[in-house]
Amino acid sequence: MASYGAWVASQSAGSGMVTNLTVVDRVPADMLHMVDAHWYQFPPMNPLWHSLLGFAIAVLCFVSLVGNGMVMYIFTNTKTLRTPSNLLVVNLAFSDFLMMFTMGPPMVINCYYETWVFGPFACEVYGMFGSLFGCVSIWTMTMIAFDRYNVIVNGLSGKPLTNNGALARILGVWVSTLAWTMAPLFGWNRYVPEGNMSACGTDYLTDTFSSRSYIMVYSVFVYFAPLFLIIYSYTFIIKAVSAHEKNMREQAKKMNVASLRSSEAQNTSTEMKLAKVALVTISLWFLAWTPYLVINYTGIFKASPITPLATIWGSLFAKANAVYNPIVYGISHPKYRAALYQKFPSLSCTDPADDSQSVASGTTTVVSTEKTETA
Repeated sequence: MASYGAWVASQSAGSGMVTNLTVVDRVPADMLHMVDAHWYQFPPMNPLWHSLLGFAIAVLCFVSLVGNGMVMYIFTNTKTLRTPSNLLVVNLAFSDFLMMFTMGPPMVINCYYETWVFGPFACEVYGMFGSLFGCVSIWTMTMIAFDRYNVIVNGLSGKPLTNNGALARILGVWVSTLAWTMAPLFGWNRYVPEGNMSACGTDYLTDTFSSRSYIMVYSVFVYFAPLFLIIYSYTFIIKAVSAHEKNMREQAKKMNVASLRSSEAQNTSTEMKLAKVALVTISLWFLAWTPYLVINYTGIFKASPITPLATIWGSLFAKANAVYNPIVYGISHPKYRAALYQKFPSLSCTDPADDSQSVASGTTTVVSTEKTETA
């Protein structure tokens, strides 16, 4: 109750009483050099916000660790799911798992103490991990979009993804994103406590070229470039499938039959469903990270004052992204649901018969069957 009493005391300034309490008061002395002067103008946050944030992060952490853990376990231990394309799915789950494993527990503890309690170095590592795993997730999703584009749009002319090819893409994603996210540790921008003082992220308030240039360049690499590439991929995926469906309807009309649904058409339909799953997952990722982008851009351009409460929403939306992916794949991937039923019957909401009608993600059955029928 002492913290709540301090917050109540800070609010008394509005009634004429003088108070010097700020949101920075609880920050340890060895952390003060990392706190921007901007935050000294704000009174302490209502402890209720810290409690709600800590509870929300704890729930998200539990759901994410269980969900992504199951995705990794089932995709790696089910023979029909061990395909090159699904290596990308496993990497996505692995990145999301590490996101909440490294960020969830520290944030819950900090919310309890209502400030960052692990010291300056841990703050920098925490900020780097959040940036690293978020960046790995979006670029892995971009690789998934490229794979869907190759299977559906390029068809026979596309080179099928191999295990070595998938592993090379995964390695490239981790190496490139690690280089970007380690840059602030060596002087290009820096990782500092956020306004709520219970988490750490990039410095978007320091008015220097180094700070601003990093935010601008990094946003292009992490946000805008993947967004453009994903939109490009899915635009042509939708066009290709629409053209295929139109040809099927015209051919059926010429043959005076209701439908030409064959195994090829069923496989194409399944590929489209999987493409929709990836598109939904990516959309949710951008929904999660857009608030962070807005906060960073608001800071570097001084568009409007950023409050400690606003930084809470940025943290919450970003970390919620690690929960979306296992839920989306669990609901929409037929072979995943079938494997889930076999390994964890009490957690599954499907019938095992679904497995006989599903098509493994990442195969090129679509184009192979199409080639046979065309011939």
